[in-house]
Amino acid sequence: MTYLATLYQTDYAQWAQRNAELLRMRRFEELDIEHLLEELSDMSKNDRRELHSRLLALLAHLLKWQYQLPTLSERWREFDGHSWRATMIEQREQLADLLRESPGLKATLADAIAAAYPGAVRLAHKETRLPVDRFPAVCPYSRDQIFDDDFYPEG
Repeated sequence: MTYLATLYQTDYAQWAQRNAELLRMRRFEELDIEHLLEELSDMSKNDRRELHSRLLALLAHLLKWQYQLPTLSERWREFDGHSWRATMIEQREQLADLLRESPGLKATLADAIAAAYPGAVRLAHKETRLPVDRFPAVCPYSRDQIFDDDFYPEG
């Protein structure tokens, strides 16, 4: 095992710093290529996981807004969805930041929305106790609507 491979296991920060120094000095033959490739691959996976997680939360809240808010009992009529709105604002902001930092994810948005939607339906069902079949089988919101700060679906 090379020194850098061992360092990867024992001191990640030092390993990363040393590989960066080697890259700057163009000493490519000394790089820990195997672990560098693993780390680069993981960075992409982390971004995709974050995209999925944030879309899941946002879509679930859009569904709750559209399908539960209008059905709340009289006792809850004063509930204006403030906390749901705050969550949607936060998720849209975080998604915008993620897409700015990783613009390559924009090409995967349609697939990411389609992949996150069934989980959003399950989450909305569990949180609202509305029947699963009350929610559309496919995402009813366009990409533009999902990312539109002023979009709150009508019930």
